[in-house]
Amino acid sequence: MFVTELRFECFADTSIEAAEKAINNFLEALRANGQVLGREFAVAFNDGEFRVRLLTPERSSLANRHNSPWVKVALNGLTEAKILAPREKFIGQDINSEASNTEKPSWQLLYTSYVHMCSPLRNGDNLLPIPLYHIPATFNGDHKRMIRWQSEWQACDELQMAAATKAEFAAIEEMSTTGSDLFRRGWDLRGRVEFLTQIPTYYYLYRVGGESLSAELARPCPKCGSHDWKLEAPLLDMFHFRCEPCRIVSNLSWDHQ
Repeated sequence: MFVTELRFECFADTSIEAAEKAINNFLEALRANGQVLGREFAVAFNDGEFRVRLLTPERSSLANRHNSPWVKVALNGLTEAKILAPREKFIGQDINSEASNTEKPSWQLLYTSYVHMCSPLRNGDNLLPIPLYHIPATFNGDHKRMIRWQSEWQACDELQMAAATKAEFAAIEEMSTTGSDLFRRGWDLRGRVEFLTQIPTYYYLYRVGGESLSAELARPCPKCGSHDWKLEAPLLDMFHFRCEPCRIVSNLSWDHQ
């Protein structure tokens, strides 16, 4: 991933409120399309211009060819707020993040965690994140629903990792069962992505707990009940189960590894 600075200059008199609204709308549009990563953006005003540093999946993430309809409208909104189109300054590669996928996957999956800021769509061959703007828009011109699902999954993951409140158990229920709202929304998104890309796309179902290692090895697919989903060797040293009809991958319970 890469760090880029955007600079916004005013070409006529405007107000801080108008500039703030237009810039934040533009940044949110980029985020909803997967062109920038993260949830919060510190926009600084100094020497008559606004500046913000962004984390992007690729060096070319902010190229116009990747813009969604919302990003294009937001660019017009900058003009209406008397702000020029942003100037880019490439800062460099982020040393604390993953590289983005560059190869066409033979299969892919929805996978994230509370420590990951990258795309939740991963190449199944190498687990590298696939920039969302490289696939057709999932809903309404961009990937806002995918980003929202990722935020919800990460919130649940952070709760269960903290293990400090009763909310931990509700979070684990959302992440690890096929009857949860989180699973339903994510599994539907998975199907949408598979339809758009024509690439087999799976959903990662988190697994923790369980009675014993032997019980874990014998557990069936929680969606269809099949026992044929146990793999001879784990995929990517992580996924011990894969159900082809249900498009689900899962791990051996973290409590018994």
